[in-house]
Amino acid sequence: MKSVCFIIDTCVTGAQLPRHLQSIHQATADRSTCSLQIVSLNHDPRLTLMEQRFAAQCITLPDAALGARLNHAANASQAEWLVFALHATALPVTLWRSLFPMLDSYAIDAVVLGSSEPTLPTRLLQRFLATTLQSPPYIAVRRTWLERLGGFDPDLDRSAIHDFLQRLHACPTRIHTLNPDDTPLSTGHIA
Repeated sequence: MKSVCFIIDTCVTGAQLPRHLQSIHQATADRSTCSLQIVSLNHDPRLTLMEQRFAAQCITLPDAALGARLNHAANASQAEWLVFALHATALPVTLWRSLFPMLDSYAIDAVVLGSSEPTLPTRLLQRFLATTLQSPPYIAVRRTWLERLGGFDPDLDRSAIHDFLQRLHACPTRIHTLNPDDTPLSTGHIA
């Protein structure tokens, strides 16, 4: 399996952080090619315990916007696939295990997990009204595509997620959607 780095921001997950870490840890326990990074605005003693328990690395970036924190964590990793935890609720272990075989395929550039892909009219309306997603998904993206898109906008905080998803959908990225409701793969090629 290709190398994978999970990046979790404490401001996005909030009190659900231990559940996210537990779910990812259970799914990756037998995979040596997976790493886990926690990004935070402040150092909290509880994070040190979580680092040890879940074999994670914690990065503290005070006064940095969400986009800058996610970019910093992505640059600190050498993994081929980067999985950004952008959803407040942890995903089930079975969904993670469904994802791993897809990451070995060269026919996929990105995978959106835990949320259905917005339709073109919805994306246009969101763009026109300058609104963000109510519940953004987890995003697994190949490092090369993250670099092509220029990563997350380092000046944006919560809207960095929406901005990145808009740019991802605007490119000829081969995106697949994986939902907890339907284990089979829902495919979408965005032109």
